[in-house]
Amino acid sequence: MATRMDQVLISTPDNPAPDNRTEGYFETFDGQKLRYAVFRSNASVAKGTVVLLQGRNEYIEKYFETIRDLTARGLWVATFDLRGQGGSPRLVKKRQHGHVRRFSDYERDLDVFLEKVVLPDTRLPFYILAHSTGALIALSAAPYLATRIERMVLSAPFIGLIGQAASASTIRRLASIASTIGLGSMPLTGKLREPEFRDNPLTSDEVRFERNASMMRNHPELTLGPPTSRWLVESFRTIDKVMTPNHLFSITIPTVVIAPTRDGVVPYMAQERLSRYFRAGQLVPVNGARHEIFQERDVYRAAALAALHAFIPGSDAEAEQEIEGIGA
Repeated sequence: MATRMDQVLISTPDNPAPDNRTEGYFETFDGQKLRYAVFRSNASVAKGTVVLLQGRNEYIEKYFETIRDLTARGLWVATFDLRGQGGSPRLVKKRQHGHVRRFSDYERDLDVFLEKVVLPDTRLPFYILAHSTGALIALSAAPYLATRIERMVLSAPFIGLIGQAASASTIRRLASIASTIGLGSMPLTGKLREPEFRDNPLTSDEVRFERNASMMRNHPELTLGPPTSRWLVESFRTIDKVMTPNHLFSITIPTVVIAPTRDGVVPYMAQERLSRYFRAGQLVPVNGARHEIFQERDVYRAAALAALHAFIPGSDAEAEQEIEGIGA
C-alpha cells in the first residue's frame, strides 16, 4: 500500500511545490519505498491523469512548473522518483552512483505505481508523459500498457547516446566488460563536475538552468553522479529491444514523440529512425530545442506543450467541441 507523509517534497521560493497534492511513498515488488506525489487540478471536472516518468538523475521537484501547466488544463498528475534516484532509496552503497539491477525493475515499479496509486487515487483516463530514460521505460513497457494507458507523449526518448568523451560503441563495450568481471556497481568515469550553462547540452534557458543547478547544490541528496556499468548495460540492452520493428509494431498506444533537433544527449537521427517503424507513433520535431525541452526557453516549451495538449484528449477537447457546436 502507499503511505502518505507530510513535507515529503522540497519547496523553495524560486520553485514552490504546487498546492492540492498528496505525497508519500509506495512499496515496490521488492520492498523498495519510492517517493511519489499526486497533484490534483482545481477544475471542477478532471479531464484525466498524466503519469509523469522522469529521466535519469531527475526528481519530482524539477517538474513543478510543468505540473502546474498540466493541472491548469484540468489534468491531474501522478509521478514518482525512479528507484535509485531523487528522493527514492539508493541501490548501492555509493549514493552518487546511478544504478539499476535490471531495467525491467523500472517497468515493474511503473506497474505497481499504476495499481497502488494511480488506479485508486486519481481520475480516468490515464496518459503517460515521459522524458529520456522515462520514455525508454514507457517504450519498453508499452505493449502491456494498452489496456490502461490511452495515449503517450515521449520527450527525447533515450534511444541513443551522443555528447560523451567516448563513442557510444566504446561505452557499450567497456560497460559490458566491467559488468562481466564483477564491477557492475561501479561507474566508468569519476564524479561528474557541476555543469556550466555555457556548455550544457540540456537547455538554452539560463533561468531554468540555474533553478535546477541551485536545487542540485542545495539538496545534493536528490542528485546522482555518473551511471554504473550495470545501468549502462541494461539501458543499452533495452534500447536494442525497443528499436526492433517487431517491438515497435507491438505498441498500439497512440504516441507522440517530441524530438528536440539540437539534442546534445540523444541523437536526433535516432529519434527519426524510431518513427520509421513506430506505426502508433508520430514524430514532432522542435527545431532548435535541446534535450530537456520542458526545461527549455518559453518558445520551445510552448511548442512542446502545444503538441501535448493537441494530442491528449480532454485537455483541448472541450474547446474543440465548443467550436464544433458554434459551427453547427
